[in-house]
Amino acid sequence: MEQKMEVLILDDEIGFTEELFEFFKNSGYKAYEANTVKKAREILSSQKIDLLILDVRIPGVSGLDILKEVKIKFPKMEVIVVSAHGDMDTVIKAIRFGAFDYLRKPFRHLDMQIAIQRTQKFHELNQKINHLEEKNSLISKSLKEKIDRQFIGVSPQIQKVLKQSLLAGNYADANVLITGESGTGKENIARIIHHSSSRRDHELLAVNSNAITGSLLESEFFGHKKGSFTGANADKIGYFEFCDKGTLFLDEIADMPFNLQAKLLRSIEEKVVIRVGDTKPIHTDFRIISATNVNIEENVNKKKFRLDLLHRLNTLHIHIPPLRERRSDIKPLLIYFINSFKIKFNKPNLKIDNIIFKGLMKYNFPGNVRELRNMVERAVILCEGELLGADDFPIESKKASEIENNSDSLNLKSVEVNLIKKALKATKYNQKSTAEILGISRDALIRKMKKHEINKHSQEES
Repeated sequence: MEQKMEVLILDDEIGFTEELFEFFKNSGYKAYEANTVKKAREILSSQKIDLLILDVRIPGVSGLDILKEVKIKFPKMEVIVVSAHGDMDTVIKAIRFGAFDYLRKPFRHLDMQIAIQRTQKFHELNQKINHLEEKNSLISKSLKEKIDRQFIGVSPQIQKVLKQSLLAGNYADANVLITGESGTGKENIARIIHHSSSRRDHELLAVNSNAITGSLLESEFFGHKKGSFTGANADKIGYFEFCDKGTLFLDEIADMPFNLQAKLLRSIEEKVVIRVGDTKPIHTDFRIISATNVNIEENVNKKKFRLDLLHRLNTLHIHIPPLRERRSDIKPLLIYFINSFKIKFNKPNLKIDNIIFKGLMKYNFPGNVRELRNMVERAVILCEGELLGADDFPIESKKASEIENNSDSLNLKSVEVNLIKKALKATKYNQKSTAEILGISRDALIRKMKKHEINKHSQEES
């Protein structure tokens, strides 16, 4: 049996609330009316209200303040703002504060009915998303809230990754190395490990291993004493101290400067750090979770990464397969992202053409889950109708089957280099636009260009 939407009307005009109350009652909704803020708060605290009809001008209080209060206390409640004195500035503020719709008095019952139908579609969509989360999410609701993101999938490969992650959580002192291509969700796994471990109530700090300038490396990791160098105006704790009893997540560990690796190894082994400019050893209990999207053993062979450090970081190893190797995850991820962006961008009527599923199942997804998410976000934003079709998902013409027949494409490095060069050429070397196409940050693009020695001059020569 379908649950009735519960509606509260808050307006100081008794005649207005009575009229709307009868309208909602006769339309099959469960309605409540309040002519004061006090009465409205009593109803809100005792009833599960789905929709609030709110006048922006109430004696003694601003309706916009009530709107902000409601959206904080009841974030899932939808609000339709009404007013006889509305102006564009009020409309903009109401929408900014979370109102779903705005109607100016006097309005027809038909106008309200249309607004209600739009709101009800959102309400139903939220229920569907909750159902999808329960069906396809591999993690519990409490863990999802802690890591502040979903972990969607149905494939045996991703279920194995989750099992390994939860197992790693049981061993809070074991360091973990997470490997996988860019966009597979390595930081997501690190968060799951941390929040399912006994360290969950302490800090998880994520650090990009190659994003810190050389002169600040030691200071950032080990801290420093006041006056130890120019600009050291106060004592500062480093990452290791900050993560005492918690977890330090080192992303892109393979790119860590070689001169820092020996010091990192010693700190991991002894759990002791010495601040720059000091001689006093400081004991700190931290766990290292590291991640890389490259073959770190190749870096060891090239003398770019210490083998003894790799052994220390690699107590437990979790590899996340690329999305093209677990294609059964594409459809649930696609549905989840589309439904999420339908709500975010206020397009509740969007539907999905089945041809999309067929097309994306053949696509190689070099950017993995991150690329799929960005692809869906762009499609939902740019879609002008109510049906997402193949034209909304422009993908590379080279399908997975074609790539398999091309031996050069099996080399991940050449694939990445070619993708970056193509994207740069398509955007006329605009790094910001290129990064958006590839589904990565501009900083990540610059690092990859430097790593593969890609520059404008080499582009022009090729």
